[in-house]
Amino acid sequence: MKTLIILLFTVMFASALVAQNASERGLEIAQKAEEADLGFGSSTVELKMTLKNKNGQVSERSLFTKTLELIEDGDKSLIIFNSPRDVKGTSTLTYTHKVGADDQWLYLPSIKRVKRISSNNKSGPFVGSEFAYEDLSSPEIEKYTYRFLEENGDLLLVEQDPVDPKSGYTRRIVSYNKNLGYRIEQIEFYDRKNALLKTLTYSDYKLYKEKFWRASTMRMVNHQTNKETILNFNNYNFEANLTDDDFSQVALQRAGK
Repeated sequence: MKTLIILLFTVMFASALVAQNASERGLEIAQKAEEADLGFGSSTVELKMTLKNKNGQVSERSLFTKTLELIEDGDKSLIIFNSPRDVKGTSTLTYTHKVGADDQWLYLPSIKRVKRISSNNKSGPFVGSEFAYEDLSSPEIEKYTYRFLEENGDLLLVEQDPVDPKSGYTRRIVSYNKNLGYRIEQIEFYDRKNALLKTLTYSDYKLYKEKFWRASTMRMVNHQTNKETILNFNNYNFEANLTDDDFSQVALQRAGK
């Protein structure tokens, strides 16, 4: 009996150690990815958003995005729709926070008002796309717990579980390229029932300023609705020298006019 008890404790200790190691390695990989992208300061980029419904019908939108890197907290971003006419001027401002709920605002030119996006609605679709409002936030380390899953060639797969109980996801499985700056190649999103909801694929990467990898194409496929959204990025500018003033609510309303 004594031998059996010792064996059980040994197995339990070994299992706990494996779980701890998986958690620590998953966190380490995410930290390396974050470190590899530090120092870009600010940037702007032009986007084309292509929406495809389940019947294959396509509509397009053009956007412009500004991003400000912050070290002490999460990044800030401003997204402005330039076309078509029915969404022109619609703008979204996001303040990502390392801890706690993010702050997000939506400017609607049709009513000339700024609407605060409730944290309860962060899982809702971003202007009819397959991206949710919470997908617009920068991927801060503190927003998830981590578990390393496996190494598959150049890819390291890490499970990330959102800390925020109001997230629309139970977990994400992120594929990092260990040989190319730990850049993200794919993310699988699982819904609140732990069923695969969406897959985001990054492709056509380009290297800027000899350090910063940026995908020229992002493709978000919703497996439950058979819809998808494709983002094509052009004309990245890392010399914009943006400041906090470019990400105020006044700037949000000005961008939409």
